[in-house]
Amino acid sequence: MARASTPATWTWRPGRTCCGESLTERTRLVWFETPSNPLLKVVDIAATVATVARRAAEGGRRPLVVVDNTFASPALQRPLMLGADIVFHSATKYLAGHSDTIVGVAATSDAAVAERLRFLQNAMGAVPGPLDCFLVLRGLRTLHLRMERHGANAVAIAAFLEGRQDVTTVHYPGMGGMVSFLPRDGGRHGRTAKERAIAIAEGTRLFTLAESLGGVESLIELPAAMTHMSVAGSPLEVDPGLVRLSVGIEDVGDLIADLARALDEA
Repeated sequence: MARASTPATWTWRPGRTCCGESLTERTRLVWFETPSNPLLKVVDIAATVATVARRAAEGGRRPLVVVDNTFASPALQRPLMLGADIVFHSATKYLAGHSDTIVGVAATSDAAVAERLRFLQNAMGAVPGPLDCFLVLRGLRTLHLRMERHGANAVAIAAFLEGRQDVTTVHYPGMGGMVSFLPRDGGRHGRTAKERAIAIAEGTRLFTLAESLGGVESLIELPAAMTHMSVAGSPLEVDPGLVRLSVGIEDVGDLIADLARALDEA
């Protein structure tokens, strides 16, 4: 079976460092997500913080380090404990966990940053409604349980996909419920990878075609045609055959059977 250019990503691999030589005197913010969307690349947060601190020690201005922790959630990864200044979550996703609210969260352990954020929040009125806050707080009560199930299901699905002869690349960072994969050209109808990806997304029954993620239900989408269409033609362009899964908490046997049927028919 053909593999990705790196070892199979559903087994854990050390993260890469962000920034390095990209930092300049104009840099005020180092913002990255880890794992990344949709290729699920992992950035070494502590090493990135150390790189930024080293630059400051050499005489440059130290930019703030902001980590988008949406995919991992605080149940699996805590960037503030690794030296980040601000951690951001789309609380719509795993924190709330039920696809019924739209909320963003920015947390910091820096008193000065917190005061600045409070000022901007008050000045601009960027506050969620009380019901949205309640829904996120409700979700936090089961976050650790849900993340355990999301992760266990995702590991099983990544292993299943890795064993398919008609799947050429599987991306899974070893944590959380997000998996992406690239089908191989061919299949029973002799289609291209892009055509097979479309057929797979149309063919699942338990995985619902939708752009969101992090809810208790399993979702499937085509990043190139949906979430990442706006970066087509840029260095951030996504392979048109890539399929992204948000693995829910349903019975994993049912989920694998759903994917197997869609792959067989694609």
